[in-house]
This record gives sequence, C-alpha cells and structure tokens, in this order.
Amino acid sequence: MLLEGKVAIVTGAASGIGRASAQLFAEHGAKVLAVDLPGHGLVDAHREFDDIIELEHDITDADAPEKIVDTAIATWGRLDILFNNAGVSGRYNTADMSDEHWNKVMGVNVTAQFRLSRAAIPHLRESGAGRIINTASVMAQGTDFGLSAYCASKAGVAGLTRTIALEEGRHGITANYIEPGAIATGMTKAMTEDETVAAIWAKKSPLKRLGQPIDIAKGALFLASDLGGFVTGHGLRVDGGLMLRV
Repeated sequence: MLLEGKVAIVTGAASGIGRASAQLFAEHGAKVLAVDLPGHGLVDAHREFDDIIELEHDITDADAPEKIVDTAIATWGRLDILFNNAGVSGRYNTADMSDEHWNKVMGVNVTAQFRLSRAAIPHLRESGAGRIINTASVMAQGTDFGLSAYCASKAGVAGLTRTIALEEGRHGITANYIEPGAIATGMTKAMTEDETVAAIWAKKSPLKRLGQPIDIAKGALFLASDLGGFVTGHGLRVDGGLMLRV
C-alpha cells in the first residue's frame, strides 16, 4: 500500500499505460481521478475499482486544467500525484507535415502537460510530498523517419519536467519523466499486432520481449511513492534495455 491516503490524477487512463497506472495506484491505496476523451471506454475500463472516478474530458480544452484539478479537489479535498500520461503520435516527414499535425502533437504531448501541471502545483505544494510524473519516450533522445513532431514533443516533456523539478523542489514537489521503449499499447498497435514486426522489436531488447503497460505503471508507482522521494528531475528509462545498442 505504497500510496495509502494519496490522491492522484492520471490522464490517458482509458487504456494502455494510463489504465494500468490508475489501477495500480488504486491497488496501492490511492484515490484516483482517471481522465480520458469521451467515447474511449474510460468508464468500462475501471468499472471494478471503487477508488477510481472517471472524468471524460479533452485535456487540450481551454477549461481542462481547472476542470480536472477542481474535480479531484472537490471529491477528495487534496491532490498529491499528477501523472501526465496522455499522448499522441503519427508519422509525417517534415517536408510533408501540416501545421495541424504539428500543433496537435505539441498540444497534447507538451502544452497540455504544462497547463495541467500549472493548475496542479498550488495543491501539490500543500501536499508536502507532491509528485509530477510525465510520460516522455526513449524518442526524447532518439529519432526515426516521420517522427519530428513526436520526438520534439517528447524532448520538450523532458525539458519541461526538469525545470519544474528545479523550481518546485523547495516546496517538496518532485518532478520526473518516464521514457518508455517499445510497449504494447494502442499507440503501437500496428507494430505489436504484426507478428514479424513485433518479433523484431522484441529481439532488440536484451530481455527479448516487448514491454507491457504494467511495466511502465510500476515505474510510475515508484516515482509516485515515498520510495522515489529523493528522485527528481530524472528521466526513468523503462525500455527493457532497448536503447543499449543505439
């Protein structure tokens, strides 16, 4: 029960890493506000968990930060953990990329994290042991064809998080980011459902398997709990050793 008495917000919580993290947090004693887009199966995802409340809302909406944070405060009277996990991807070579795609990736992956962190910080200061965890990617340091927007956004997550850690440490808040590798989620569905491609990516890992959402959730649990209380401004790479040979 590493999070007994804590209140957490988890975005992108209808599936994948967000779903696994919200449920793991709840299993460890936290009250969790799970946030995702309407129509993405959020309520069904957590139906068996009494300590998880669902909020269907687009995190890029103008009112999203206040709506999300205010819901947690109104429900439980406090906020201890913010896990900015929601993200989007997509592949377009830079020469062919539209402003619309660039802005969408940046809006979800970076701007929404900034705005929600800003709204949460006053309440996290009151916690005395506030935690901000942001999902980045190993692509914050690497790249691939067609991923200029995605890689730039994840590098932005890293820079944003390190700066929050520096600014808010005196208030007892830690801020860290997780760098998932090849994880079997909805975002990587095209890769993981092709047995040949999935086998190639699994072979790249010294552990010889793709990561699962629970692997990332366990990293988030460490950073959210007292076990990670002296870790801040850090990028926790959870990739099964994928990047060792890059």
